[in-house]
Amino acid sequence: MRTNRLLGDLLARVSDIGRSLIPVEDLEVTLGDRCETLLSGEGEATGLALAREILDRYQQLSRADKCLFFVEMMQRFGVEAARLSRSIQAWVKNNDYNSARQIHFASEPRSLELIRRLNRAPGATQDLVSMRSDLLLAITTSPELKQLDADFRHLFSSWFNRGFLELRRIDWNNTPALILEKIITYEAVHEINGWEELRLRVAAEDRRLYGFFHRALGAEPLIFVEVAMTRKMPGAIAPILTAQREMLQPDQASTAVFYSISNCQKGLRGISFGSFLIKQVVEELRHELPNLTTFVTLSPIPGMRQWAQQQLVRNGQSGLPDKIVNTISRLNDEADSVSDNDPGLRELAAYYLLEVKRDDGSPLDTVARFHLGNGACLEQINSLADTSPHGRKNSWGVMVNYLYDLSSIERNHEAFANQQKIICSSAVRRLLK
Repeated sequence: MRTNRLLGDLLARVSDIGRSLIPVEDLEVTLGDRCETLLSGEGEATGLALAREILDRYQQLSRADKCLFFVEMMQRFGVEAARLSRSIQAWVKNNDYNSARQIHFASEPRSLELIRRLNRAPGATQDLVSMRSDLLLAITTSPELKQLDADFRHLFSSWFNRGFLELRRIDWNNTPALILEKIITYEAVHEINGWEELRLRVAAEDRRLYGFFHRALGAEPLIFVEVAMTRKMPGAIAPILTAQREMLQPDQASTAVFYSISNCQKGLRGISFGSFLIKQVVEELRHELPNLTTFVTLSPIPGMRQWAQQQLVRNGQSGLPDKIVNTISRLNDEADSVSDNDPGLRELAAYYLLEVKRDDGSPLDTVARFHLGNGACLEQINSLADTSPHGRKNSWGVMVNYLYDLSSIERNHEAFANQQKIICSSAVRRLLK
């Protein structure tokens, strides 16, 4: 941490010197022109100052002006066609390894180098993550900006790869209050209502919370997972969250339950590091508590109810089995009065998770794609496992256990990645019959 602070102080000092070297009249030119100057310049001090100025000016833009800036960034700083054409001609003429590599470099859009140079400024990485968050919002109305987002994704995948991430245990006594406060803010699955609820999740002996951090983002967590130690695989979330639960000593538990995984940075959406988090936490827990033999999740099904209601709009044109259509119609009519022993709810969940696919053959459900892609097994479907308003809105309260069996994780992952094969228990498979 001291080394990071010293480097930050050095960059800030050089940036301040560079700012004094920029002519005052240059500060009046457009943001796009400043980006052009940044790309063409070679001075280190002025480059750092320019990058910081561009990022600061960008933050002052309105949402509409940010979208216009993204369009200019994509169009003005694209591939240099003349350079690429020369490289292709050289390869056709020479047909050698070096010419082929030159095509690779020539085909890179200038926007990639622009983002790299912006990232040299003090504190720039966090600003660029925020910029991508704005870009993802702009894409909803300007889909062509996906081309620019590909540049951010390409660079972020390198900057935030597993080798640069630090796993930290977050606890009540040793973690700074600033980070604990961020956990309350970023919790996306089961809301934390204040410090007392947070204390129950991080201070109890049978609870753990781990997060990934990146040195360029300081106290900002990237993703975190909450873990409960229990005697068996849970079928509902309330016994885990309640303050009146039975408290276990860690050595009395046999099961580690991953009951909440929250991504903290909207600008890092689609940058994969969650799979590393779970697997590394499993290893941490195995070494700390050898008595743990079972590692499972208690996961939501966030899109099931919305998908089911969309099928009703199709008026029988969805191609679903009649039994599934009838179940959806009945559940929709019963609204939030679904009973725990509803005969069709678990069957509907099994159908949704196993049979409803995207165009690429993978499950439509995002949480299923995540865990199955990590090598987990769809082990159990639980009715009325989350009776909160949010849980009922998601899936009439249904939740799922994904089992992380250490002896089969890699084999399951390969089957899913290469064949889109969903590994599930026989009990779940029987629900489709």
